[in-house]
Order: sequence, then structure tokens, then C-alpha cells
Amino acid sequence: MKLFECEGCGNAIYFENTTCEVCGRTLGFRSDRRALVALDLADDGRLKPLDDDSLFRSCANREPGGCNWLVPAEAEGDYCTACCLNRTVPDLSNPEHQQLWRVLEGGKRRLVYSLLRFGLPVESKADRPERGLAFDFLADAVTGFREGPQVMTGHAEGLITINIAEADPAKREEFRQSMAEPYRTVLGHFRHEVGHYYWERLVVRDPGNLESCRALFGDEREDYGAALERHYEQGPPADWPARFVSAYASSHPWEDWADDAGGG
Repeated sequence: MKLFECEGCGNAIYFENTTCEVCGRTLGFRSDRRALVALDLADDGRLKPLDDDSLFRSCANREPGGCNWLVPAEAEGDYCTACCLNRTVPDLSNPEHQQLWRVLEGGKRRLVYSLLRFGLPVESKADRPERGLAFDFLADAVTGFREGPQVMTGHAEGLITINIAEADPAKREEFRQSMAEPYRTVLGHFRHEVGHYYWERLVVRDPGNLESCRALFGDEREDYGAALERHYEQGPPADWPARFVSAYASSHPWEDWADDAGGG
């Protein structure tokens, strides 16, 4: 992750910082500039960057979700570019849920930052129902983590569902080893699932990219259910390390794309 510099004092500041440790200025992330900026308080209580006359508000998730991103003062909504992608959050009256959700929100902000840097379209499903992106952060109804038949972590038509147990290091590591998924970090899992979303945005909706993707990743028309069943019953091909970024990527072209093009 890129290091930033406080415009107020020149101190090094980090992506998650909300205040500068040296000069004490409030910090906020501007998604339009992809930069963490130092802020002054304007006369009307809004936030003003040091280098221009733009005015902002803090994201409504600054306190509950630890979000340091900014919302333009003239915007209608209360949430930043990253938080407006949320469709469902867990019951935050449960302290454990709140802690796990904050970890996931941190990973999601890093994801959105990278998408903006790559110039990829980031649109909320609330604004663009047919092509937008949304997140459901859900908790299992009973104790214990399984990827089914309780909360299914996955992607479907722009909606990414994440089991909040993914934010528990012990449970995630147990599942990572059992599934032989080396990229099953919080950020890696976000990247994998959003990779499926961008397959639909960049390939399915732009047939000009389809043949080149098939040449690189294989024919996605292979039966997906049968391919996964074969993978879990027989394991990956013996030479998978030479051809795939992970064992799971060898199961089907969609998973190869998500693990590789999606960042794993």
C-alpha cells in the first residue's frame, strides 16, 4: 500500500490513519484523487483540504466502521465511494460482529482503492441495479464457520456475500488450509470475489475480450458444477504449480480468472 505525506507537516501517514501523529490534523481519503489529505475545519463545520476550496463531510461509517474516507459536501448520501457499496451489514449491537465487520471494511477499502487506481468502474448496485456492485456482510445464525449450508461466501450478478467469520484469523486459516487456498486472506478473498464481478463487466459484456480470455484461461462453457465436483474429489492436476496461481484456480476457467486476474 502506498505511503502518503501530510501536507501540513510532511510527516509520513498511512492509508488507515485518521489523524496525523505529528501535527494532529484530521486526515481523510479523497477517492477522486486517490489520496489521503490533511484537513482544516471550515467555518460551517465542514472539512476543507489544505490545497483547494473543496468541502467534504466524514463518511457516516467513520465511527462504527473505522472509515476515514470523505464524502463531497454536495453529495446527497452520507456514505463514501467504498461504504455506499454496502447492502447489508451484520447486527452491530453484537460486539463480536462489530469487530469482525471493521476488519472486513478495512479490507474492502483497500480493494476499492486498488480498483480506482486500475481505472476500473466502481458503481453501486443501488445506483446501477443492472451493472453495479454491492456487498452483503452476513453472520452465521449458529456458532461455527462453514461455507455452506449457512452463509455462502461468493458472488452472484454483482452481489458479493462475505461471511464475517472470514475476518477471524483462526477460522480463516483453518479454512484456507483445508481448501488449499493460499490467497485466502481478507483482502485476497475480496479480490477473488470481485474478480468474478469484473468477468461479467469486462468479458461477458464485451465479447471482443472473450476469445482472448478463453485462450489464456480456458473455455468457461465447461460445466462449472461438474468441474468443482471433480476438483474436490480428485484434486488438482499434478502440474498445477507450473500452470496456475493456486490449486483452486485449476478447477475451472472462472476460478483461474478470479484467482489470477482478480488478484487471488
